[in-house]
Formats: sequence, structure tokens, C-alpha cells
Amino acid sequence: MSTPVSFKADKPSVLFVCVKNGGKSQMAAGLMDKVAGESVTTASAGSKPGSAVNDLSAQVLAEVGVDITQNVPRHITAEDQQQADLVVILGPEAQVDEVEGTLYERWNTDEPSDRGIDGIDRMRLVRDDILERVTALHTTLTTR
Repeated sequence: MSTPVSFKADKPSVLFVCVKNGGKSQMAAGLMDKVAGESVTTASAGSKPGSAVNDLSAQVLAEVGVDITQNVPRHITAEDQQQADLVVILGPEAQVDEVEGTLYERWNTDEPSDRGIDGIDRMRLVRDDILERVTALHTTLTTR
């Protein structure tokens, strides 16, 4: 990723996107909030949002002190993208019409179910992969 030379606001802004905005993008935003505190503005959205946050996603985040149980999936908008310095698309399925002036990056996150790992164990591995990526991104965005 090439870090923006300057940010659109007083601090970097990241929009995390997945298809349903019920799992990976919600996890990424929650984990970035935990890692970054007030140093990065975060949001999440979906290309085809579902109706609720994934229960297992919320459960594994609660294990590390992040509460996303009150979050509601929402549809990505052009305004969301225009306000973000970086849009991170999680997984290969989500499709986003890019807007000029915003950087885009796709994270093909670990998919433990491809190895026969499902349920809570799967979600913990997904969480840990996203946490590692979010931590590295935070460092990139805040180290100048």
C-alpha cells in the first residue's frame, strides 16, 4: 500500500468493506478502533449488507475486549469512500466502484474453512489474521 501524502482530515480515515458488513469488515473496524484509539477514524460497510452482525464474529471480538454487538450492517456509499483516505476491501467477493482521490487495498484474509476449520475456531483464526493486518496498517498510517 502507498500511504497518502496527506490525509483528508486531521487524522487518517479507513473504511473497511466486505459483502454483508456483518463479519470481516465489522471485525476490522472494531479491531482498528482497539489498536488505534483516537489516532485513526474507522468505519465499515458492505456491498450487499446483511441484517445483523455475525454472532461468532461478535463473540471472538468480545474475547479481546471489543464489542460490536450493537453495530448494524449498512450499505457502502460514494460519500463513505470520498471521506476515507483508504478503503480496505476484505475478501475476494466484495465489489466496490472506486472513487477518485481515495486509495484502495484488498485483503484476501485467511479462510480456515478451506482447511476444514469451522465455527468458533475458524472465527478466531480470521480475527487473528485481521488483527495482524490492522496492526500493521495502523503503524503505516501513523508513522511518518
